[in-house]
Amino acid sequence: MNTIADLARAYHFAAVRHSKQKRKGKAGEPYINHLTEVAELAAAATGGEDVDLVIAAVLHDVVEDTDTTRADLEGEFGPAVAGWVMEVTDDKSLAKAERKRLQIEHAPHLSWGAKVIKLADKTANLHSLKKSPPRRWPPKRIANYISWSLAVVDGCRGANAWLEQRFDAALAAFDER
Repeated sequence: MNTIADLARAYHFAAVRHSKQKRKGKAGEPYINHLTEVAELAAAATGGEDVDLVIAAVLHDVVEDTDTTRADLEGEFGPAVAGWVMEVTDDKSLAKAERKRLQIEHAPHLSWGAKVIKLADKTANLHSLKKSPPRRWPPKRIANYISWSLAVVDGCRGANAWLEQRFDAALAAFDER
């Protein structure tokens, strides 16, 4: 089991690995902002009782978006963290449409921890999409992203009611005009 010191180290690890990345939204905020929101949601959803899960939430995109490997994560943060990160990591060698399809297909079969991370990630993504949509995303693309996110989240339902409510509220914000 990791400690609060390890959580701080995970934030630094993620910040360094994602340092050149920005969010897609028109505000172009640093990518670390997304990671901190996902971790905050995961921590709140679990009462702050599972440091390993929060660390995995901080690191959930590090293998997918950087040259970090599972072995790197296991060496730094242990097999539980590495396992959850790998469960939510897309295979970037596949076409985008296939990766998205597989997220929907795999969601119901994820472990509890991976479902919590996935719920937090999709909730944070909807928050960002509402607050700062990408400049080149027409309304149809935003609608498609929302529909896809809902399909992924539907496969994770039952893992954490509080996060599901947060996702549903983020989703409902798109219906408010």
